[in-house]
Amino acid sequence: MADGLDIVVITGLSGSGKSVAIRALEDNGFFCIDNLPVVLIPKFIEICQGYGEGIQRIGLGIDLREGRFFQSWPEALAGLRTAGHRVEVLFLDAADEVLLSRFSETRRPHPLADEGSVQDGIARERKALEGMRAVADKVVDTSHFTVHDLKKEIEHHCNHLVSPHRMSLFLASFGYKYGIPHDTDIILDVRFLPNPFFVNELRAKSGLEPEVREFVMKRDETLTFLDRLYSLLEFILPQYVREGKSTLTIALGCTGGKHRSVVLVEELKKRLDGERFRIHIKHRDIDK
Repeated sequence: MADGLDIVVITGLSGSGKSVAIRALEDNGFFCIDNLPVVLIPKFIEICQGYGEGIQRIGLGIDLREGRFFQSWPEALAGLRTAGHRVEVLFLDAADEVLLSRFSETRRPHPLADEGSVQDGIARERKALEGMRAVADKVVDTSHFTVHDLKKEIEHHCNHLVSPHRMSLFLASFGYKYGIPHDTDIILDVRFLPNPFFVNELRAKSGLEPEVREFVMKRDETLTFLDRLYSLLEFILPQYVREGKSTLTIALGCTGGKHRSVVLVEELKKRLDGERFRIHIKHRDIDK
């Protein structure tokens, strides 16, 4: 049997950036097709596997134009994985007010608005896509993304497919004062630790600098937290891998996202086994 393919499915709400994501996949060597009927997917995969020049990476763009897809997708997904293909579903989302603004800027009608408002169309689509969002491997909130931000996000996901048998861990730091990241599987609050912000000589520094790291790491409660978090991950990560999950995002938050959470994300990266996981780091608010 031919080797399995890397398949990324891009779906989500209209206006969330699916077209940009598909183009980013194409730029990273994926053979992409948009809005392919679900009944044709197995035949399309078969053709790609038999193609003389060897197509190894496929991107599929799916939206509500292919209505039957969402009823048939769980069965189709199971069939693809049983056949040995590595499939990842990325669901793009955005806040309602952001979607409204984007439709206003482009002056395009919402595909589900019918005779109603764009807001009505967004509500209908969000409801219709609940099941698809629930089974996605990764939900990406594009509310605050520029086109370039989204391209970089897609590139991160492309990179881990180079070694598909290792789960990709996305470790992120953030500041609660700037809002909770929505595209996250596990969020942990580290504001219980003493804050370097209140030490004058550390306030302007970040958690990447040795003085801040020393301040945070010399606390017994910091070491205890890291030990217990590592023990938890040591238990749950193999369970996620067994269930076929290819990516997991863990976010640690402190007040401003510049000191404590940055230090702990960097320390957690050191503790995790680089041979078992592909680790990606993002310090969302470190420069704010």
